[in-house]
Amino acid sequence: MAQADAAVMQQLAPTGKLRVAIAVAPSPSAQFAIQDGDHYRGVAVTLGTTLANKLGVPAEIIAHKSSGEIQNSAADNKWDVAFLPVDDERKKFVDFGNAYHLLQSTFLVAPGSTIAAVKDADADGVVIGGVANTATFRAARKATPKATHIDFAGVDAAVAAMKANKIQAIALSRESLSGLLGKIAGSRILDDAFLNSSTAVCVPKGKPAALAYAGEFIEEAKASGLVRKSLDEMGLTSSQVAPAGMKP
Repeated sequence: MAQADAAVMQQLAPTGKLRVAIAVAPSPSAQFAIQDGDHYRGVAVTLGTTLANKLGVPAEIIAHKSSGEIQNSAADNKWDVAFLPVDDERKKFVDFGNAYHLLQSTFLVAPGSTIAAVKDADADGVVIGGVANTATFRAARKATPKATHIDFAGVDAAVAAMKANKIQAIALSRESLSGLLGKIAGSRILDDAFLNSSTAVCVPKGKPAALAYAGEFIEEAKASGLVRKSLDEMGLTSSQVAPAGMKP
C-alpha cells in the first residue's frame, strides 16, 4: 500500500488515533467481537489495529452493543472506521468500501419449535427477536411480514428472551448463531437463509480519501491472508472471505 498522505490522515485519523468502532456480542462473527477481560478480540479488532499500524497511529477500540449503534453514531465524530454488514438502509449513514466477508443470515429456533425453514417463520403467532437497527433484522422483517418482531439492544437480551420462552426465533448471521447453540440447549439453526450479503469496511459519510485508503487496506488484508487468519483465530473456519475487488 502507498503511504497515507495528509488528506488520508486528516479524514481517517483526525484525532491522532484511529478510533475503531466494534460491536460486542456473546459469540464472535466476521463483525462481532467478544470481550475477554478488559480486552476485546475479533476480526474487526484485528483489522482495525492492523490498519492503525499502517497509518502509524495508536488504535482506540470503541465498543458498541450492535452495528445499529455504530451506524447511528456515524455523524457524531465518535469513530473513524468500522467493519459492518451491508444493506441499503445503512448506506444512508456510512460509506462502504471493499467487502472482506460473505454474509449469510438466518434464524436460530427455540427448542421444540416446528419451524423448519424461513417460510415457516412467516406466520401469525411467531415471535422473532433480533438486534435493533441491524441489516440482519431489517432483512428478517421483510422475509417474515406476518410474524411479530421484537427489537433488542444486543444479542444477550435476545438469548435471555428465548430462554424465557418470549420468542421462538432469533435473527443473526450464521456465524453468530453457531456460537449461541451451546447457550440455548435444544435450539437449532435453519439450513436456509433470508439474507445473503457481505461485511465490509466503512467510514462516516463524506470522507473519500479515508474510504479509498481503507478499501485498499482490505484488498491487501485479503491478499495477504490476514482476513482468513483473523476468521480462523476466532473459530470461524467455515466463514467465506469475499472475492478480490468486491464492493457492496
